[in-house]
Amino acid sequence: MPVSERQLAAFAYTHAWRVPFDTSPRHLAGPGDGRHVTHGLAAAGWTRASDPLSPEIVLTSPDHRHSLQFDPQSATAARWRLRAEPTDTETGWYAEFGELVPAEVLSAVTDALVAPSTVDPRGPLDTADAAGWLIDARGAASSPDATCRVERRPERNATVSWHVEAHEPGHGSRGLRLWHAWFDAQTPTRLVEAFVTALADPAPLQRGMFDRTAHGAVQEPSPLSPQHVVDAHTERLRALAAWIRAARRRPQPETVKVPAPPPSPSASLRQ
Repeated sequence: MPVSERQLAAFAYTHAWRVPFDTSPRHLAGPGDGRHVTHGLAAAGWTRASDPLSPEIVLTSPDHRHSLQFDPQSATAARWRLRAEPTDTETGWYAEFGELVPAEVLSAVTDALVAPSTVDPRGPLDTADAAGWLIDARGAASSPDATCRVERRPERNATVSWHVEAHEPGHGSRGLRLWHAWFDAQTPTRLVEAFVTALADPAPLQRGMFDRTAHGAVQEPSPLSPQHVVDAHTERLRALAAWIRAARRRPQPETVKVPAPPPSPSASLRQ
């Protein structure tokens, strides 16, 4: 697994001193630990292309087609930027995410990118609807507390992109924007659905007592220990790396079974 023992130990040390709290809803849970994203991509063979001494992180896929940039000093609201370069047979695409997007939700997108499911996506709005979000007459989905919204919006070039926004509680979509996610029209629908699936999941996320969360987030003492959080993270990385190795071997279906895509962080914790 490309994530080193030293890096895993650093993750474990960080969480060993945090008392985990079940935090919900997810769109108000705060950013969490960005290593859910970067460690997952490293386990899939992505490598760092940026200056190790810079606060900016750029990871690139083994084929150099995809890249993820984290820029904590960005002059815009976008802290994470995910790109795919065009090829002779495929179009390029771009997605961006604000600072307070939960890392576990963003990692669902990157996991779906590197370990795609064989199940056809049912669509982001259908996914939100199945999770109990309200679908309005305009075809947009709103969270039960009305502070998060998923919708398609027309762009200047006559295409339609996916927008997700979370706002401070108490004012609905007119409140202060906490974070945004934007997927351009060429972004594979399965990635948008992965984001919405993880976002609308009612299971709480684990946050430390003093972690940054949004006003209105509900926190309760978690039955999980810090070690549970670390073990779930490590198991996800191992499962992801195993999936990638099996996919690269291109086994014959009648002789070797490719393992299922790895579980999300929250799914691992609920087992």
